[in-house]
Amino acid sequence: MKKDVVALGELLIDFTGSGDSAQGNPLFEANPGGAPCNVLSMLQNLGNNTAFIGKVGNDFFGMMLKERIEKQGIDSIGLVFDDDVNTTLAFVNKLPNGDRDFSFYRKPGADMMLTVADVENAADLIKSADIFHLGTLSMTDEPAKAATIRAVEIARENGVTISFDPNYREPLWKSESDALEVMKFGFENCDILKISDNEIQLFTGIKDIEEGAKKIKKDYDIPIVFATLGPDGSIALYKDIAVKKDGYRNPATIETTGAGDTFCACAIDYIHKKGLDNLTEEGLIKCLSFANAAASIITTRKGALSVMPTKEEVMSFLENNH
Repeated sequence: MKKDVVALGELLIDFTGSGDSAQGNPLFEANPGGAPCNVLSMLQNLGNNTAFIGKVGNDFFGMMLKERIEKQGIDSIGLVFDDDVNTTLAFVNKLPNGDRDFSFYRKPGADMMLTVADVENAADLIKSADIFHLGTLSMTDEPAKAATIRAVEIARENGVTISFDPNYREPLWKSESDALEVMKFGFENCDILKISDNEIQLFTGIKDIEEGAKKIKKDYDIPIVFATLGPDGSIALYKDIAVKKDGYRNPATIETTGAGDTFCACAIDYIHKKGLDNLTEEGLIKCLSFANAAASIITTRKGALSVMPTKEEVMSFLENNH
């Protein structure tokens, strides 16, 4: 039953644009997605033993998602089916600048229906984990919010290292202040924080990303903070060490879905192997380099969960991009 990493949150279908039909209608490809499971998928590729806790609809898409995560090697024992609410769907529209626009079908969606009882049933999974990972989307609505808070309590009571990625999606929040409150909860409870440049600005109001990240780290006493800067790379803050590594701009990039999740998984994997006590500047540069490379590779593929790069692919990419 022992797991390296257990994650809780949304598992959904990302419909990504696939051009137009002969009749001129937009075509969408149904890709399995949801940030926490994307993270687990990459962690599996890096040799970790993982499990997921969440809820999908008892429908075609829910069955497909269960099958896909199992195919990736993710333990689905904590996955619950909802007979009344359908699997959450997200339509991803790529903008001309390469960024993305999301339309969510989630009023409600099954992922929001996870209950405290569901989490109690999966408590042994959390207790047995080395690392417990979560985001904010499981806290946009009840009952999933209470379920997430309970999961964090179980992790803390059992000395499990907690990893947090806000993964802010504006359309899913009733208000910005609700999102900021939940981010604060994550900061207060995590040992590993992965956060994007726009989330740092949103939370702190500070334009200088490194300064904003340092403020969050200091205010919430977080052992390690990883800040992602899109194509410009990433920063790691640990004790009084601040390391920055440029990104790998990939001419083959088609979409950025899953890039942050891929990076996050590589960072979690590194901490899982090295621990939080004696990290070095040199080691963190290697960590960022590997994570940036993995994130760069995923931007050349449609979807994320099913097409995460292997460790060998990332190593080969690094060798060719010295």
